[in-house]
Amino acid sequence: MKSIARWCARHRVLVVLLWLAALLLVQGLSNVVGTAYSNTFNLPDTPSTRALQLLQAAAPAQSGDREQIVWHTSGGVPVTAPSVRAPVEAMLAEVHGLPHVSTVLSPYSAFGGHQISKDLRTAFATVTFDTAAPNIPTAEAHRFVNTATDVHVAGLRVAVAGNVAESANRQSFGGTGLGILLAGVVLLLVFGSIFAMALPLLSALASLGTAIGVIGLLSNVLKMPVFSTELVLLIGLGVGVDYALFIVTRHRQGLLAGEDVESSIATAVNTSGRAVLFAGIVVCIALLGMFALGITFFYGLAIAAALGVACTMVAALTLLPALLAFIGPRVLSRRQKRSLAEHGPRIVGAGTRGFWSRWADFIRRRPVVPAVVALIVVVFVALPFFSLRLGISDQGNDPTYTTTRQAYDLLAQGFGPGFNGPLLLATVHEGQADPATLDRLATALAGQPGVASVEAPLVLPATDGRQVALVTVYPTTSPQAAATTALITHLRDSTIPAVVDGTGTTVYVGGNTAIFADFAQVISGKLPLFIGLVVLLSFLLLMVVFRSLLIPLTAAVMNLLSIGAAFGVLVGVFQWGWLDAAFQISKTGPVEAFLPVMLFAILFGLSMDYEVFLISRIHEEWLKSGDNKVAVRNGLAATGKTITAAALIMILVFGSFVLGGIRVIKEFGLGLAAGVLIDAVLIRMAIVPALMFLFGRANWWFPSWLDRLLPRVSVDPNEDVDGPAGPPPAEPAAEPVHA
Repeated sequence: MKSIARWCARHRVLVVLLWLAALLLVQGLSNVVGTAYSNTFNLPDTPSTRALQLLQAAAPAQSGDREQIVWHTSGGVPVTAPSVRAPVEAMLAEVHGLPHVSTVLSPYSAFGGHQISKDLRTAFATVTFDTAAPNIPTAEAHRFVNTATDVHVAGLRVAVAGNVAESANRQSFGGTGLGILLAGVVLLLVFGSIFAMALPLLSALASLGTAIGVIGLLSNVLKMPVFSTELVLLIGLGVGVDYALFIVTRHRQGLLAGEDVESSIATAVNTSGRAVLFAGIVVCIALLGMFALGITFFYGLAIAAALGVACTMVAALTLLPALLAFIGPRVLSRRQKRSLAEHGPRIVGAGTRGFWSRWADFIRRRPVVPAVVALIVVVFVALPFFSLRLGISDQGNDPTYTTTRQAYDLLAQGFGPGFNGPLLLATVHEGQADPATLDRLATALAGQPGVASVEAPLVLPATDGRQVALVTVYPTTSPQAAATTALITHLRDSTIPAVVDGTGTTVYVGGNTAIFADFAQVISGKLPLFIGLVVLLSFLLLMVVFRSLLIPLTAAVMNLLSIGAAFGVLVGVFQWGWLDAAFQISKTGPVEAFLPVMLFAILFGLSMDYEVFLISRIHEEWLKSGDNKVAVRNGLAATGKTITAAALIMILVFGSFVLGGIRVIKEFGLGLAAGVLIDAVLIRMAIVPALMFLFGRANWWFPSWLDRLLPRVSVDPNEDVDGPAGPPPAEPAAEPVHA
């Protein structure tokens, strides 16, 4: 690490040019080749997937997304009036001629009577596409929405609901620019130097620009969701600034200790840089752990996020040393330069001055008090986690200016909330059609509590000796309601088997609402394996590096506690409606089904970042002194300001995404910001050091047989990696005094 740092410092012009060339090259190639992001995902062996596969094989034209064009009249004019019907039918005819549109079921047709509300003020048409929404280009989605809403009749409102319309909404992913600006302000306040403030931002932005270009190219080979770049920006900006912040801080400490610029850079990379390398690896492992879920939707997402973190890590270890060599002593603030000139070199964290030195001394004297108080707060915040309900938020959560939200409200007012998420039942019968069974099925469904309406079965042309039919069921409750999920389960387990058993007819409950219900169930079933795998791998890595059993065990428990608290905040805000006005949440609902996986991977990795930076410095002091109390005290005093500043930057960057209009992005931003706040402030700065004071030398106990068996990997450059690790066997009688 020291050799890499010195080489980058001495060849700083070449290093900067290489990074600039890489950035321009991948961005240029990405623009030339183009991108192919896709939100498609596969849930094998689920009823909704079997329904979709059945339709794709028997009736491809009916297997795509279904949209609803909704119109509502005011002033007492019914939707059946000629002044309304004529222009709407002309619009529907134009929609039917658009690309990928296979059928349009009008309420004015012989089969569309149920599509007009009882008060004759609201009506809807069902538009079926021949492919899924992610396969429809954005330009065609915009054309579809514009064509559908281009009806100019006094007192008539027209809106469109569905996944295709959702893709045409004006997306708002939050105040990224504001997050960068606030991060710069925090860095300036922490460092007191414009140069020191600019370097972490430059390193993070250069690496993220390169990573996003690479991800764009990979999207042509791997299936990556369309929001991959936003997610990489969200994670990478916070992580990249943090990694650079830790190295810059250690470099400034080296300069204050009297080292020359190049030696200080080498020391910073050889100490904090090792922690950055290890922490980045842990984050990547946590993200790539999503492969354990066996859901293809997460594969591209995991690769994209891990690439973003890896690029920021490499930039912090190569580009940042080169930039530090360029600016030299100007990385110090004026006050620091004046203090260095007047009082000479000093070791940061060894004295008794400053808030963090006093805080470390307070925890050393009374470790039980801060540990208990902080633990009570964390547990209290985490309690709502036990009420977590996974699902998918429907379009009633979209911003009010979107066409999908307007269509949702019109359908809910005219027909009931369940019309926003119909269930699509695909039936297959071996041999000739069985009308009697279909009629009995439709009758049983219509009489089921929780069902508002059932369309007449649509029999499709026979294929391969099988007869396929579609039955559309409209629930009484919204797509995201727990009652709708319960209805799906009841239909599958009770209502449908009671009708079709022994008839040779098989029925699969599908449609978008059922797909997302199955998605939540699959995630819930595989989440324990994913969590266990990530925790186990992280435990093993920490055990190998720090040669301890108690430290990695404590880290794993504390990480789970902070993540539980983050989900407690999400449940309180998004499920229970706490502070809903402050976060501009229009309605409560479940937490997105895929969010626990993403948040756990990201927050676990970030929690390990702070754990590694704190423990590596404590471990460094432990190897020097052999005194656990001195090591914990000095390590906390030296890193407290940096860790909390890094956490504040993360909170501001992640919190800026709460300003976005999309619910899932709000959930991401709030969950990450809350998790980082709780982890960095309450757990790393209070609970962990207090426990380490209480545990004493047991922190560093490690079986000798295991020490000989495991490979040696060191975060601390002062440790002899060729021989047995560990401090002197006995603690000194007095604390060492650092000059």
